[in-house]
Amino acid sequence: MHTVALALYEGAMLFEAAAACEVFGIDRSDLADPWYDFRVCGPSRGRVGDWLRVDTPHGLDDVAGADTVVVAACDVEQGPPADVVEAVRAAHERGARIVALCTGAFVLAEAGILDGRRATTHWMHAELLATRHPRVRVDPDVLYIDEGTVLTSAGKGAGMDLCLHVVRKDHGAAVANALARRLVVPPHRAGGQAQYVAAPVPDDAGQYELADVLQWALARLHEPLTVRDLARRAGMSTRNLARHFNRALGVTPLHWLHAQRVHRAQELLETTDAGIEQIAARTGMGTATTLRRHFTRSVGVAPDTYRRTFRAPA
Repeated sequence: MHTVALALYEGAMLFEAAAACEVFGIDRSDLADPWYDFRVCGPSRGRVGDWLRVDTPHGLDDVAGADTVVVAACDVEQGPPADVVEAVRAAHERGARIVALCTGAFVLAEAGILDGRRATTHWMHAELLATRHPRVRVDPDVLYIDEGTVLTSAGKGAGMDLCLHVVRKDHGAAVANALARRLVVPPHRAGGQAQYVAAPVPDDAGQYELADVLQWALARLHEPLTVRDLARRAGMSTRNLARHFNRALGVTPLHWLHAQRVHRAQELLETTDAGIEQIAARTGMGTATTLRRHFTRSVGVAPDTYRRTFRAPA
């Protein structure tokens, strides 16, 4: 069973800690068996947020033995405690996967784990992270970054996005999507942090509602939809649609449409016996060759390899 350790410490933030507990700490063996062996590791009766104290039988020494270590957000003004930094560094050196939520990236940076890597954190603290740790390539424009064994997320809700991404990597898209439905959250959000940075609200803010055209497109992914089709449905020019998508989602309409088709292909590969040609038709990719090319570029493996890895048991 894959062991996930949540590294808690005095002053850790409640929301991110709770997200990790919700995703990894509740038995979901009806979705994937085995699920995770989850443990909370930290000082006895350590404070979480300004409201709670947590008593756990697992100390920070237990972090080093975990397969995955989740690092909760920290108070960037106080900085991470030295014992937490050392515990996370030891886990990384042993080969554990390290997942930092929000300002948990400051713990990883202090441990030297992010040196030379791309990383993100909450947009309000990205400049501070880059200033304190100039060897880290800070990207403030994304919701999360997956560098293989080191993953970082932007703030709050993006921490949940990253936890679901980890489930998707471990158990496949169908399991992650089923979990997201239970949590009543999106299984995958397009775009980056720019859509959440405070900015003046335009006078015609009501025109930026894209819910109708997005739902319309999702119901028709099997059709050869184009950006022009989306614009026609939205009742605007393609240029105007692109501005709305960029403002609301941080991506172009074509990028969003392509991502949804790949996600649908993942689910079909996991949950059906349909051939690659059939899946290409059902996702609007057209041909098996096109599907294989785009799927491999986006997911990193060929569709057949993905199916062998994540095909749900009969």
